Amino acid sequence: MIRTAFNSVHAHVTLYPRLSIFITVLLFIQLLVLFISRVPPVSLPIRPSTQTPAAPSECGSGRVYVYELPTMFNKDLVGSCDDLDPWHWQCGVASNGGYGRSASEYAGTVPESLLPAWFRTNQFSSEIIYHNRMLNYKCRTLEAESATAFYIPFYAGLAVGEYLFSNHTAEERDWHCEMLLKWVQEQPYWKRSNGSDHFIVLGRITWDFRRLTDPEKLWGSSFLNMPLMQNVTRLTIERAPGDYYDVGVPYPIGFHPRSVNDVSQWQSFVRTRDRTSLYSFVGASRGDSKNDFRGFLLSHCRNESDTCRVVDCAVTQCSNGSSAILEAQLASEFCLQPRGDSFTRRSVFDCMVAGSVPVFFWKRTAYDQYEWFLPVEPESYSVFIDYSDVLNGTSIRRVLEGYSKEEVRRMREKVIDFIPRVVYAKPTDGLESIRDAFDIAVDGVLRRFKER
Repeated sequence: MIRTAFNSVHAHVTLYPRLSIFITVLLFIQLLVLFISRVPPVSLPIRPSTQTPAAPSECGSGRVYVYELPTMFNKDLVGSCDDLDPWHWQCGVASNGGYGRSASEYAGTVPESLLPAWFRTNQFSSEIIYHNRMLNYKCRTLEAESATAFYIPFYAGLAVGEYLFSNHTAEERDWHCEMLLKWVQEQPYWKRSNGSDHFIVLGRITWDFRRLTDPEKLWGSSFLNMPLMQNVTRLTIERAPGDYYDVGVPYPIGFHPRSVNDVSQWQSFVRTRDRTSLYSFVGASRGDSKNDFRGFLLSHCRNESDTCRVVDCAVTQCSNGSSAILEAQLASEFCLQPRGDSFTRRSVFDCMVAGSVPVFFWKRTAYDQYEWFLPVEPESYSVFIDYSDVLNGTSIRRVLEGYSKEEVRRMREKVIDFIPRVVYAKPTDGLESIRDAFDIAVDGVLRRFKER
């Protein structure tokens, strides 16, 4: 039978050569399509869920439904930065699910057993970190009708980031945001609540999404000014004062504990450090800024070199962390935390994880930002010196020397106790018995929605 079929095919090829070529090409195309459909997709930073759903008793505040957005709103925005250019704003965002590459340069600075828990994490990577964690969140539900909250995994910070440092129109900077809202407003559970039980994570400060006055202003998008966003809760690394829907969450930093033991081991390490400097400052001057306070602090610390350690970020690459930064903060009793380009800065959390007591000069740098994550009493873990008093002659050194060893020890102990609350754990399902920054943020959102 096979020989008969073969002879028949051979006869057709001989009599109709053009037709046989056409059929051959058609079969080849079909085989190619079948092969491509079986090839696994390109590896992307989002990891599939491996979490076993929690028991109802563990999710007293409710469960979260995660929208499956078209990839143009998240995965396609990640880009391909491979950390070869450490000055590029997106490096550390794209690799390793938002954690960045391993910080091997910390060898000798941190205990060897904890080196695998340290990474060169970009401060703008929270959108990817939260998305990965949310897919494995113990109180995630796949049934939308049982959800208390709806998470929109849109990478708005990455969407606007590529336009921040180049000349683009307002329409270009708003395009992804407008398309996202067109998509989400067609979802039945959005229509039910007009977005009031929805939340999103913004990987940049709130001001990058509030083009308030001039529509042609060459910075940011107008995402948070769009009418459909007015009822949506936003977890952002810097919130707008007085905006109920903005919730400040900790900047991602380099320490991502793998276990409860990592946390306790690190706490013991920073608790017993020999701190040889009274205080430190990490930052760069802004010569083009009027009344450049950071430049003032750099000069001040250089003049007080016997008590103050300086890491000048105009010389040292600081954007994704540095062993020089960690070494300075581990060796200092206090760390100076002026405002950055905006009121908040990642260095606050670098400082606290190093067990150094932060010194603030503006209340909006921390006190009015991270209420869910930091101690209620500011004086229990930090020092406040108004920047105007410093400019008028108040000595930072004398203020800090005025604290007794016991007072400093108590403040440091409070800082160390709160380390788990300001870091993002490495396991995508979190740590067993410790709530990290992700857990606190999502639990807070669920409580807020349930109470409302």
